[in-house]
Amino acid sequence: MKLTLKNEEIQRLNNSNTFKFPKYTSQLINWANQNAQGTRPKVVGQMSDMFPEYQKQAKDISVKDWEIWHTKQIPEAIDDATEKIFSQVKNLQEAITLIDRELVKEWVRDFLFAKTFSGMYFQQAVLKAVASKKHENYRLATPDEESEGIDGFIGESAYSVKPDTYKTMNRLSEMIDVKMIYYTKTKAGLRIEVEE
Repeated sequence: MKLTLKNEEIQRLNNSNTFKFPKYTSQLINWANQNAQGTRPKVVGQMSDMFPEYQKQAKDISVKDWEIWHTKQIPEAIDDATEKIFSQVKNLQEAITLIDRELVKEWVRDFLFAKTFSGMYFQQAVLKAVASKKHENYRLATPDEESEGIDGFIGESAYSVKPDTYKTMNRLSEMIDVKMIYYTKTKAGLRIEVEE
């Protein structure tokens, strides 16, 4: 037998029905919390450690008993988390008053063009960054140079700029007789590895 339980069903079966938040408010509070980090372990405790500890000692496992136990462990958790999150909610309230149709339009333009371009086209940024570190000039390759697998030059040296996944493809080493710059896209930007 296979079952799928939705979160709402788990809550109902555990008799842990949650507060009914007005439309959009839970999403906004969650967003404020992501920025404020109000429910991080240093504020409210490490749940993955605390809950098993609670279970070991509990005689009556219930939401109410868990709340009582947790509050004894970290009495200031709710107030400290609330303060951090509400402070961020106030920041969001101020920011929302700045948003009009034109600002939304600029956001869409920024997303579609500037961010997409920078997120998809790394060659120039990578060549510029490496050249700056080496205290050299750079230039992008001409169409003829590109046909030879060259993306640009740093000083007099030709480079090909490729994602790190090309390392495992084995075909580039046969095709491109230039120095390689590999990049790895991370959440924060790019990690760059330069072949010397």
